[in-house]
Amino acid sequence: QVQLVESGGGSVQTGASLRLTCAVSGRPFNLAALAWFRQAPGKSREFVAAISRGGTTSRYSDSVKGRFTISRDNEKNTGYLQMNNLKPEDTADYYCATKEGYYVGDQLFRVDFDSWGQGTQVTVSS
Repeated sequence: QVQLVESGGGSVQTGASLRLTCAVSGRPFNLAALAWFRQAPGKSREFVAAISRGGTTSRYSDSVKGRFTISRDNEKNTGYLQMNNLKPEDTADYYCATKEGYYVGDQLFRVDFDSWGQGTQVTVSS
């Protein structure tokens, strides 16, 4: 059974940066696409970014494009979300998720991710 553990959240001010980490165990990480989602208080969960299993392609929501970067280190079984120029509207619980399979390009927007972490909280104050 795959396990995902997020870390790196915190409370920062507008314009700051954070890097979230997702440690994956239990299944070969290099066989799975990786994604980050977030859920703000009172709102539904939303897609943030995803990356193919080989790290060759990635996709972002329009709200984070140009500010966030998703990456992965398959040798370390770890995924990352570098978040720059944070805004108050980025405040949310952030979750990483995986799904085994070969997904590239715009397919990454439609993956039904089936393994999830417990989340890490990000708070951005103005």
